[in-house]
Amino acid sequence: MRTGLIALSAAVVLGLGAGFGVAAAQSPHAAPTRPTVIASPTTPTVVDPPVDPDTPAPPPPTTPEAAPVRVLWTLDDTGAEVRSLEARLAQRALLARRWVDGTFGTATDKAVRAFQGSRHLPVTGSVDEQTWAELKAVTHRPTRSELYPPKPEAAPVGKLDPRCLTGRVLCIDKTSRRLAFVIDGTVQRRLDVRFGSQFTPTREGVFSVYYKSADHVSRLYGSSMPYAMFFSRGQAVHFSSDFANRGYAGASHGCVNTRDKAATAALFADVRIGDSVVVYRS
Repeated sequence: MRTGLIALSAAVVLGLGAGFGVAAAQSPHAAPTRPTVIASPTTPTVVDPPVDPDTPAPPPPTTPEAAPVRVLWTLDDTGAEVRSLEARLAQRALLARRWVDGTFGTATDKAVRAFQGSRHLPVTGSVDEQTWAELKAVTHRPTRSELYPPKPEAAPVGKLDPRCLTGRVLCIDKTSRRLAFVIDGTVQRRLDVRFGSQFTPTREGVFSVYYKSADHVSRLYGSSMPYAMFFSRGQAVHFSSDFANRGYAGASHGCVNTRDKAATAALFADVRIGDSVVVYRS
């Protein structure tokens, strides 16, 4: 009897041990165990402070405004500074010397506008600091003769061709070899001139200026023709360095040559498209 109890107890113990062994060794059909996950530290979330509706928002940043351009001289101004301005404009052949008088008139206004346009400045007609600085950079300090040019020469009417007595005329005398720029019978300028040879003569008659070119180069001859004022099928009044150097020893290809470059530049500024040209023999 005792021996049977001992055997039964041993069987129970073995059975329990076998049951624990089966539980420990997981069945292939059992669900897999979930791996343990270790949480990583996270960046704390920044929360904006609440906006107080009664507190005004700060103004947006502003850019500083550009300083206003200071105008030095404008229409109807007078004085020594205006005279200096006009003399410098005359150096650039933008203003006739007779208008260098210290009064900022319409001719000066037009010359300022032409200079501003050529330098890509705002075209206002008024001289501001930038316009004045650029004009000074491309001109020299005016001499006394530039500040106070002589008055236009008044020639006796009887010495001019009758066709030169009315209106604006380039009166060109082949006999005296002189050019006179005449307005209503009064000579404004006089220049020495020479003409074409017998093979390329300068045409005689009445014409008009139909084209102007300050830096012209002849397409036919390749020669420079500064301050060209065309009046008859390619013939023009213009400055000639050859005439300045050789005088009347040479001849043109038909054009009317001048030899005073500064005077020609001033004449070029005076002459307008449509002005009459009379070429004659006195």
